[in-house]
Amino acid sequence: MAGRRDGPLMRNNEQSFCKSKITIAIAIGVFFGCVFAFLFPNGLFFVSNSAPILSHRLANSITQVGSTQCESSERINMLKSEFIAASEKNTELKKQIRELTEKLQLAEQGKDHAQKQVLVLGDQKKAGPFGTVKGLRTNPTVVPDESVNPRLAKILEKVAVQRELIVALANSNVKEMLEVWFTNIKRVGIPNFLVVALDEDIAKFCESNNVTVYKRDPDEGVDSIARTGGNHAVSGLKFRILREFLQLGYSVLLSDVDIVYLQNPFNHLYRDSDVESMTDGHDNRTAYGFNDVFDEPAMGWARYAHTMRMWVYNSGFFYIRPTIPSIELLDRVAGRLSRESNSWDQAVFNEELFFPSHPGYAGLHAARRTMDFYLFMNSKVLFKTVRNDATLSKLKPVIVHVNYHPDKFARMKAIVEFYVNGKRDALKPFPDGSE
Repeated sequence: MAGRRDGPLMRNNEQSFCKSKITIAIAIGVFFGCVFAFLFPNGLFFVSNSAPILSHRLANSITQVGSTQCESSERINMLKSEFIAASEKNTELKKQIRELTEKLQLAEQGKDHAQKQVLVLGDQKKAGPFGTVKGLRTNPTVVPDESVNPRLAKILEKVAVQRELIVALANSNVKEMLEVWFTNIKRVGIPNFLVVALDEDIAKFCESNNVTVYKRDPDEGVDSIARTGGNHAVSGLKFRILREFLQLGYSVLLSDVDIVYLQNPFNHLYRDSDVESMTDGHDNRTAYGFNDVFDEPAMGWARYAHTMRMWVYNSGFFYIRPTIPSIELLDRVAGRLSRESNSWDQAVFNEELFFPSHPGYAGLHAARRTMDFYLFMNSKVLFKTVRNDATLSKLKPVIVHVNYHPDKFARMKAIVEFYVNGKRDALKPFPDGSE
């Protein structure tokens, strides 16, 4: 029996076959490696912040249903929070706008008067030669605001002449004097006058006598005083009521009813100041001011101190223009009278007009003019001086105000007899002062 022999050729074939299998295996491995490298660039088991596309899609598909409700709830809550925050921010913005508007209005009112005059009258100018410089005293008028009182605006549009008129406040306590007052105004031929009726009886009385009347809307805080108050109480109301006339853009000659009109006062006004008022003074010194020397011997060499004095303006007869300082004056006086129950309106009126700025107090920057005391005459001037002077008694004043004497009605009738009817002895029965 012959044995098997492996020759060299056989051995070579086996070796070649083994090498082919290894090459094929390597090729397959490389192929699959490329495939996996292409599909999974970050590795088959790699985990990172950005999940593989397939894993991400799988996760989304799993959690989509469960998370929809949570996301909707969270979205609603987030929208509610944003709405609340936006509302709060809107409220805050409105508050800021309101505050800025108020500050702007105050700033406009608080501008220096000289700057306002420049805006109205032209550009700023250099000072002229010595002795030629004149300061500006006439403040610009306010812009009329009819929304303040449309009903009053319609009345004033009909009765006013060149946007000015005489205004008097009256209640039933002064009916007799009121009749003398408007009778003489009509006799002189003054068309632009109006009565502010403080009660229904006066309103009907004026209407029956063909007198333009304005009956205010009810005001509980004011009307009790208006209906029953005496002269001083009613006098205090006029500063508050007068404000609306000025806001509407009208100049007012404010008049008490204890006044006899003998000429048209509008022909004798200068209109160059905020306030033009008659005086309680009775001569040039007391009416227009004087240097009064105060003597204090204990001071030795410095015993004499010079003071400036003048008698007060009469708050029962003054012409006031519709300017910012004028309205500020009315506000100041009305405000103080509402707080200071024992204050006299005429004293407060003069203090606010004349007291200068000083530590703790800002004075009023209003231009003022004193009326001629012989033309706009108080009853002290008439009964103490004029009637006893042959020359002065021939002078015919514009008005006579019976402010120094309590027997007002009797003296008013005597003044009419003296100046209108020519009875030269009509004033003789009355004493200089009051009995």
